[in-house]
Amino acid sequence: MLVDKAYAQTRALCYHAPIDGRARARHPGAMHDTHKHDHNPGCPGDAHGHDHGHDHDHAGHSHAHHADMTSADSRRRVVLAALLTGGFMLAEVIGGLLSGSLALLADAAHMLTDTGSLLLAWLGYKLAARPADPGRSFGFGRMKVLAAFTNGVLLILLALWIVWEAITRLLSPSPILGELMLGVAVLGLVVNIMAFAILHGGGHSHDLNLRGALWHVAGDMLGSVAAILAAVLILWQGWYIADPLLSILVAGLALFGGVRIVREAGHILIEGTPEGLESAKIIADLKASVPGVANVSHVHAWALTESRPLVTLEVTLAPGADAESVRRAVKERLAHAFGASHATVEVIGEVSVSAA
Repeated sequence: MLVDKAYAQTRALCYHAPIDGRARARHPGAMHDTHKHDHNPGCPGDAHGHDHGHDHDHAGHSHAHHADMTSADSRRRVVLAALLTGGFMLAEVIGGLLSGSLALLADAAHMLTDTGSLLLAWLGYKLAARPADPGRSFGFGRMKVLAAFTNGVLLILLALWIVWEAITRLLSPSPILGELMLGVAVLGLVVNIMAFAILHGGGHSHDLNLRGALWHVAGDMLGSVAAILAAVLILWQGWYIADPLLSILVAGLALFGGVRIVREAGHILIEGTPEGLESAKIIADLKASVPGVANVSHVHAWALTESRPLVTLEVTLAPGADAESVRRAVKERLAHAFGASHATVEVIGEVSVSAA
């Protein structure tokens, strides 16, 4: 049977969900473990035996506490890495100026941006831990993603600067003190390995912000290796050209990491569909796996952070199916099959002409 347009609009307003299906939560408690709307007795559908349901609880999943613990550990790791990196950066600047090595100066500049980037990552974690408020129903969770995006942009800019400076050095070579360059580079490698080890133990695979910081420190570590190789070649063969050439190699690696982080963070910021949550895949899975589902429409999937996907959709009941049972089954399926523990599901059934 066809659903009367006016009836559908009124019903959607009563359940605080736009008619196009993008039924996002817009209240401070949206991210709590369980939340249900009270039905308005004056709304269509409540007087018709609850032919539809609307809810966006977390299907019994509670992951907020675990996320907070992970962020707290990440904050500590980021601060320790920032102290190590920032402390040695000054020594590397002095060594680069005295030796005349671009590789050392490039690595020092990288460490300077890394220190700022690590502090930016820490700020992202700090703000993300703040609770939601009436003006920000999802809180500050996206700050981690924004910090990662900014770190990626800084990596790209840094790589371009290193390439420019290296070209200048290739056109106008200058003598380099290989012994001093080698000593400072070795110490820098030790510091960078320590910082990398601290960050690498923080569960970076599911944390875009920490991965951005890790890419910065990895670039520093490779920069130190390049400086060591350049110093050895200068001392052994007098190849001063090795300094700018190896600096370009490090810049290429930094550029790769920066572009990758920017693409991933940017995809989240523009609310792109998370990998594995494509509409066609969700529709096919729910229709095949959940009894009582006749059709699935208005599917929207996006992510608050890299580890917190959100889904809204509308389910049409099969004849004789129970709305509440189907709603819960759909949410459970989304949580277990797609990792979407925060979902807004609106369930509708056939509406008779007389009811409309």
